[in-house]
Amino acid sequence: MKQDIEKIIEIPEGVEVSVNEGEVIVKGNGKEAKRKFDLKNFKIEKTDNMIKVFAKKATKREGKMIGTVSSHIKNMISGIKEDFIYKLEIVNVHFPMNVKVEGDKIIIKNFLGEKIERIAKVLPKVKVEVKGNQIIVSSHEKESAGQTAANIEKATNLKGKDRRIYQDGIYIVSRAGKEI
Repeated sequence: MKQDIEKIIEIPEGVEVSVNEGEVIVKGNGKEAKRKFDLKNFKIEKTDNMIKVFAKKATKREGKMIGTVSSHIKNMISGIKEDFIYKLEIVNVHFPMNVKVEGDKIIIKNFLGEKIERIAKVLPKVKVEVKGNQIIVSSHEKESAGQTAANIEKATNLKGKDRRIYQDGIYIVSRAGKEI
């Protein structure tokens, strides 16, 4: 059953949004977030202080896409107001690990006594800090911060070992304000 669907997103003060042929640019607090959306069967329009994502005679699939696009735009706006912060904890039972940030990489040394360094990629516009046994990943782009945290956790992934005994690794403890 086809129906008209629309989602309205309010723009808070201090945040500037521009929409141009599917590309949404959000600016404020000296930060900028840019994303291009594929507008096949719906439209994005900006009025005075709100963004409207809508479709005429939308199918169920298009309704889902409208919800997804509006969530991405909300995340862009909330990221401009306040950074998304992921916290990771370094756990070492057997061998002490050395973790340091070098440019766009995180280098993990002496993981389970290995001589080879493990390297995790840090995406652009992401800030990473190592404080004792905690790693703090922050960015105004939620996807970039989450992917960087996942890259760090994945770098210490173990295969072929019993996780109950070998608990060493780096684990996400808190993501974007939610404790795990």
